Amino acid sequence: MPEKLAPGVWGVVATPFLGSALEVDETGLARLVEHYERIGTTGLTVLGVFGEAARLSTEERRTVLETVVDTVGLPLVVGVTGLATAPVLEEARLVREVVGDRLAGLMVQVNSPDPQVVATHLNAVHEVTGAGIVVQDYPETSRVTIRTADLVRAVHAVPATVAVKAEAPPTPAAVGRLTAELDVPVFGGLGGLGLLDELAAGAAGAMTGFSCPEGLIACVEAWRDGGYEAAREAYLPYLPLVNFEAQAGIGLALRKEAIRRRGLIMESGVRPPAPQLPEALVPQLERHLAALPKEVR
Repeated sequence: MPEKLAPGVWGVVATPFLGSALEVDETGLARLVEHYERIGTTGLTVLGVFGEAARLSTEERRTVLETVVDTVGLPLVVGVTGLATAPVLEEARLVREVVGDRLAGLMVQVNSPDPQVVATHLNAVHEVTGAGIVVQDYPETSRVTIRTADLVRAVHAVPATVAVKAEAPPTPAAVGRLTAELDVPVFGGLGGLGLLDELAAGAAGAMTGFSCPEGLIACVEAWRDGGYEAAREAYLPYLPLVNFEAQAGIGLALRKEAIRRRGLIMESGVRPPAPQLPEALVPQLERHLAALPKEVR
């Protein structure tokens, strides 16, 4: 069976674009993933929701994967966007072709409230690709809601599961049950909003797209070394920005603009139908970034 994901912070990578045509910015992407490697992330998650994978062509997905593989040596989790087995397998074959043995896990979304349907789907993906499966429970994107007890049943029936990404609120309660009943690591997402409480519930770390992943790393490492009080102290300087970026609908645009203002990408455009950043919020974004610890501004 594939190895389970290592605990820590798996940085979810944005896909930067250039110009009015919003073409993939390979140079900016390389700069961004180099930064993730430099600051000490455990691994990277590519072509997730934050990476706008559903709005990329097959060739653009290939370009993103090739750029990341050629730039850094970190282990990679790669997302697929489909919910039905056939399109997921099509995406997964491309991932396997480009990423090869660097693939730590294929992130596949829960596609049914029925645990047997989910397990059959995930097992089929593993059998065809040989990849470990990161089970993503993210109803905001998939529009599929599964009970936590049924998610546990589904994961038990998929021996190739290497991690669960729990993004169905309230996440701390779900993380607590998942970690109690499963022997695979469970990671929080949702921009880091619930990270402290998810760690308290047993999470192995974070796998999410926050514009300042240094804060996620500081929190998780402090938790590991000093428990809740240390993690809370380490995370407090970042929490206003975490909350600001979590605004419904515009969170993607906010995070990409914050990444741009940190000098990691050249432009912050998002592809439709995602809304662009409201100009009225730029001054407040600047305030939040200015309040970050000096070493990460």
